[in-house]
Amino acid sequence: MIKRMNINQKTFVLMVIFVAAAPNRELFAEQTSNVNDLYVVPVTGDDANDGRAAPVRTIVRAIRLAQPGDTVHLAPGVYYETADLTNKHGLPGKPITLDGHGAVLDGSEPVTSKEWQQVSPGLYRRQKVYKRTDDAIVGRWFLLWDGKMQRMQRCSKGPSEPLKPVSDLQPGEWTYVKSEDAFYLKLPPDQLLDDANIRYPARSSAVVQSIRGSHLTVRNITGTHVYNDGYNVHGAQRNLVFENIAAIECGDDGFSAHEDADCRIDGFTSIRNATGLCDTGTSQTHYRNVFISQCDGFDLYFIGQTHSVENAIIESSAARTLWVDGNRLTDGSLCEVSLKNVIIRRMAETDQELRIGKGGRLRAHRCTFLNLNATVTPGGSVDLRHCFLGGDRKPEVLIFSNTMWHGDSNVYDFKTLRVAQTSFYQKTFADFQKLTGSEANSRWAAVSDTPTDVGANPDDLQHLTAGLKEK
Repeated sequence: MIKRMNINQKTFVLMVIFVAAAPNRELFAEQTSNVNDLYVVPVTGDDANDGRAAPVRTIVRAIRLAQPGDTVHLAPGVYYETADLTNKHGLPGKPITLDGHGAVLDGSEPVTSKEWQQVSPGLYRRQKVYKRTDDAIVGRWFLLWDGKMQRMQRCSKGPSEPLKPVSDLQPGEWTYVKSEDAFYLKLPPDQLLDDANIRYPARSSAVVQSIRGSHLTVRNITGTHVYNDGYNVHGAQRNLVFENIAAIECGDDGFSAHEDADCRIDGFTSIRNATGLCDTGTSQTHYRNVFISQCDGFDLYFIGQTHSVENAIIESSAARTLWVDGNRLTDGSLCEVSLKNVIIRRMAETDQELRIGKGGRLRAHRCTFLNLNATVTPGGSVDLRHCFLGGDRKPEVLIFSNTMWHGDSNVYDFKTLRVAQTSFYQKTFADFQKLTGSEANSRWAAVSDTPTDVGANPDDLQHLTAGLKEK
C-alpha cells in the first residue's frame, strides 16, 4: 500500500533543501588556489575583484568572468538577483558550472511607500512597475502578503478569475488596471503600507538560459518568487545539466524548456508553482528524482518533442494533472513522453486525468496512477507496462477512435472503461484485450491496496521528500 505522505500542504516553507551540499564556510573565507574556481560572497565581495584571488559581490559579475572549465561558487544565503547564463558556452568535458551550495535566488522586492502612492485610506497604486507590462506578466502576477502568496485565484495555465475592479477590492487583495498600467492593492484603513510586509515579483526568472548556450551545469539552487519560471531555458541550448534544484512559489513554471533546448535534470523539487514543469517547442528534457506538489495550473505539461521522467512523486492538486500533446509540433513530429518508476497521486477532491492528445505518445513502465481518470483523444497513443491504475476513486477511462492503446502486465481497478461508444466491464475485459491486441498478462481486479507486483516502488522514492520540512 502506498501511503499519503505526512506533509501539511499549507505549511511548506523555503528551507535549505541542500544542507548536505553546503560547503564549509572557510571555503569562502579563504579561497583555494584552484584557478578554475570563482567565488561570490555578497557581504564581503567586490565586483572589482577577479573572483579567484578574492570574491566578487554579485552573480552576474561571476558569470561574466566564467570561462570553460570554471565553477562559480555561491556563498549560501538569499540572493535578490537572477543568474543569467545567456550566450555562455563551456566545452565538452569542461562545462561552466554554477554551484549554489544551497543558495536561494529570490525574485521579490518589498512594496514600500516610496514607490506606491496612497490613493485613499488603505488603497495604494503603483504605475509602470515594469518597462513593459503585458498580459503574460499580469496573468502570472502575485503578491507575497506577509509571506503568503496572493494570486487572486488567477493562474497562467489554469482557471483564472477576472481581475477585480479597484472599487471591489477588499483588504488583502490586488488588481491591475491596463489603461493606467497600474497595480492596486488594498489594506485595512488603519494599516501603514510599510508595516504590512508585502513583496512583489520584480524578476522574471531565477535562472535564465537564453538565445544560445552549451555545456552548462547548474546545481544546488532554489529559485523562488519570480513572476515567470524558476528555471527558464530558451533558444539553441545543448548539453545543459541541472542537479539538485528547486522551484518554490513561482508565477509560472517551476522548470520550462523551449525551442530546441536539450536539458538533463537530476534532482528537482517543484512546490506551489503555477505549473510543476512545462516543456514546449522541440525541446528534449530528461528528469530524474522529481517531487512536485501543490501546483495550480498543471502538474506535468509536455508539449515539446522528447521527454522522460524517472523516479518521481507527483502529489497532484493542480487544475490539470498530466497532459501530453503534440498538437503544437508543426513539423509533424510526436510529443513522446516516457515515465519510469513514477507515482502520480491525485490529492485534490476534484477529478483530473492523464490526457493524451493528438500527436502525444505516453510510455509508462512501473508507474502508479492513483485516483486519476485517463483520456486518449484521436491521434494519441499509450503504452503501459507493469503499471497500476486505481485508487479510492476508481478511474474512468475514455479511449477515442483513431487512437492506439497497448499494455502488458498491468493491474486495473477501473470504474468505467469505454472505447468510442463501446463500454467494457470487468467480466468483458477479455474483449478489450482482443480489441487492442495486447494486455495479455494484465488484469482488471477490485483491490483494496496498491498491488506490490506492479507499479512504482515506493522504497526507491523515499529520498525525494527526505529534505522537506514543516513549520
